[in-house]
Amino acid sequence: MDLSLNEQQLMLQSSVRGLVDREFPKAELVDVDAGRAPITGAAWASLVSTGLLGSLIPEELGGAGGSLMDTGVVFEELGRGPVPGPHFSTAVLAALTILEGGTPEQQRALLPAIADGTRVFAVAVTEEDYGWSPEQVHTTARATGGGYLLSGTKLFVHDAADASDLVVAARLQPGHVGLFLVEAKAVGVAIRPIAGFATGLTEVRLDDVRVDGDALLDPGAQVGWAALDRVLPRAAALLAAYQVGGLARVFDVSLAYSQTRRQFQQPIGRFQRVQDHVIDIVNDLDAARWTTYEALWKLDTGKDDAAAAAHMAAAVASEAYYLGCNSAHDVHAGVGIMREYGLTLHTKMSRTLYHYLGDPRHHRRKLALALAL
Repeated sequence: MDLSLNEQQLMLQSSVRGLVDREFPKAELVDVDAGRAPITGAAWASLVSTGLLGSLIPEELGGAGGSLMDTGVVFEELGRGPVPGPHFSTAVLAALTILEGGTPEQQRALLPAIADGTRVFAVAVTEEDYGWSPEQVHTTARATGGGYLLSGTKLFVHDAADASDLVVAARLQPGHVGLFLVEAKAVGVAIRPIAGFATGLTEVRLDDVRVDGDALLDPGAQVGWAALDRVLPRAAALLAAYQVGGLARVFDVSLAYSQTRRQFQQPIGRFQRVQDHVIDIVNDLDAARWTTYEALWKLDTGKDDAAAAAHMAAAVASEAYYLGCNSAHDVHAGVGIMREYGLTLHTKMSRTLYHYLGDPRHHRRKLALALAL
């Protein structure tokens, strides 16, 4: 098993890293985080123009037809920013869900628009009873006049404020959750950003939102949650790649700071305690990177234990990014909390993503089930 990147992936990595460094410099990311610049501004348009949003979408549907590992390379580099925006929501979670659960007609209508950025999707699943299991979905879908009325409140929805469309999980009947396509500006939809120590989270309220019958993903098969459940391991592995990229940047800046910041006439990196913190970041990064690469490789090659590997990567990467940021602040001390320095961008992102698609405890439970433990 060779988990190193091939020549094409190394070229892709270099290309995306150059894009991130050029279009998303630290000052720009700080302005976005502070609300002084829009998330989907000129830099976002540059990202869309590269075609990276179509990485997972087949070529016949307007995408690049890339592998999960190729896409992981892209998201690892975006994580180094960390580049905010709906790239994961639309190009990974929504695209995979439509590929998995949409009819051929729905796929032809939606996936090319995702690939070229003309439509941006957010996926609204979680509610007040937060979690990524079907029993925690309480939003209702009532059949009426050939369509449906959706009612309920979705909380901690990523990127809905910048989306043109939503994929909404709603309960059709006891024991069955459907996935509905909803226009973000439809009558009865209210989207409110959630302020605080988080990035891009929103509340989505649905008050008798009327949708047509063909808004239900694959209504004939009634796949609902089953389609999303098949998507989540792949999405979680790609989210882990984004977290790996974030932690890699945290390591780079922490190491550089330990070598240049001087105290008592010597670099602080010579002090044992500072070295301990840097080594903690190294250990977290190695664990997250190689479990993530293994998961992506197993998913691409169809290994029997691919889902287990994905849950392992998700648990390790979420925890590693979170703890690595803690160690970085121990290295930096006071300067680390200055917004302009940039470390808090990662601290904030590590907290925002910690529970996304399930926290480490959730994924460890899933891992145990996948291994029949």
